Amino acid sequence: MSTVDQLSREARSKKFGAAEGEEGIVRCDACPVLCRIRPGRSGACSRYANEDGKLVRTDPVVLLERALEAGNPLVEFGRNEWDGALLDPARTFVSGVGAGTTYPDYKPAPFIVSAEHDGVDTVTVVTEGIFSYCGVKVKIDTDRHLGPEAAPIRVDGEQVGHVTTAEYGSQMLSIGGVRHLTGGSKKEGNVTCDAMLRLCSGEAVTLTIDGGHGVVVQAGKAPVVDGRPEERMRVGCGSATVGIFARQWLGHVDEVIVVDDHITGVLTEHQAGKVLDMRLAGIRVRGRKSTPGRYFQVANPGLGWGGTDISDPLSIIQKIDPAQAWPGLRLLLTSTTGEDALYCILDENLVPVPAPMPAAVAAVVDRIGENCEPSLCSVVFMAGAGGSLRAGVTENPVLLTRSVARGETRVTLGGAPAYLWPGGGITVMADVTRMPGRSFGYVPTPAIVAPIEFTLPRDLYAKLGGHAGDIVPIGDILREIAPEARIEPWQDDNPWPFGRGG
Repeated sequence: MSTVDQLSREARSKKFGAAEGEEGIVRCDACPVLCRIRPGRSGACSRYANEDGKLVRTDPVVLLERALEAGNPLVEFGRNEWDGALLDPARTFVSGVGAGTTYPDYKPAPFIVSAEHDGVDTVTVVTEGIFSYCGVKVKIDTDRHLGPEAAPIRVDGEQVGHVTTAEYGSQMLSIGGVRHLTGGSKKEGNVTCDAMLRLCSGEAVTLTIDGGHGVVVQAGKAPVVDGRPEERMRVGCGSATVGIFARQWLGHVDEVIVVDDHITGVLTEHQAGKVLDMRLAGIRVRGRKSTPGRYFQVANPGLGWGGTDISDPLSIIQKIDPAQAWPGLRLLLTSTTGEDALYCILDENLVPVPAPMPAAVAAVVDRIGENCEPSLCSVVFMAGAGGSLRAGVTENPVLLTRSVARGETRVTLGGAPAYLWPGGGITVMADVTRMPGRSFGYVPTPAIVAPIEFTLPRDLYAKLGGHAGDIVPIGDILREIAPEARIEPWQDDNPWPFGRGG
């Protein structure tokens, strides 16, 4: 049988399934469910179907085509339909999206592709992994309090994850994981799997947090907290905001208080105010004083000013010292995003009285907003590529693990760069927005199905005990699968897997 014949739909179907002999029923062995699929029907995951007695993948393989040079757009091949011309092997990457699986991997991966790049013979092992040990890390750019740390996150009443430690200007969530997928009830596993699949596919998912709030999360979009779309990520904490804009406030205000759930800043007490030789205003805020001009715990976390639970910023003022303050003192209170701001003047009794904000002061508040980055949701898929997945790459899996750890073998997910965690195993993370559309699937275990590719020099592949007899030149693969493939342009911000420094 020729190389091309080996890649025919019939041959590939035999690789993934076995005929049952009963009314054309085909058994799919791509996962442990082992569906028996009747002609014209698909399996439980809807990813494999019985077409005339042959097991076929319902979604096409995704080929990623790189432009000749930066700024040179690709021909869209009739809006992603192949036009009959052979794609350039030097600029085409066979991704794992739609490649199929061989789980458990007692068989070689669906595609083991050879190609020459910059004079180096390379091999890319292409497959889709079935991941029970996987999760989604969500970064939400907001100071709003979404919920207590470690609080359960729910979808349709089922716990699918938890709140984790906040980062600078962002709330962090952990969704999924093997405990929720397979360690709880069947409903919990199915809801968790569905939520992860939708998040990874760029869809909006509504999450509720125990003791906190509801948030709509969608990769690359602004979060919606309790029905309110977020717009800005804070420019910095209250102390940082004071430091950044202190000189611009000089001469226009006598005191500035930047309200922040983490560190509230008070300008004249702050080192920035001292460097500018500003007179102490004598306005003491509530909370626990840290270093001069920096206060912790001025209020409880919430959806109000600076991520606190307050709507009246004057409520954080504990006292005004008559020995230092004076009538006519100009006071500005602002949040770390500039979305909330109040200008006051102290009257003869040293009581702050709201007043129209001078243009020069308003300009600095506007500049705070200008320096805030847009509030976005980031969704990162994280998985452990261990177990038998490696057996589809090599007969000696530990050698693959060690090669990946040494940086000799490049790991990509749908062509997107993967961050490799240090330590044992192959634990990777990838930004889902850098992957092709519809990259993810599921099996009813439940588990997430995601593309994964391993790229390395051909001689190294042989040393790792790779399946050398199953290597197929990329030109032969393109001739066979391109007519049915989904062809997409390579994302310019993704490093080319075959590049020396990529």
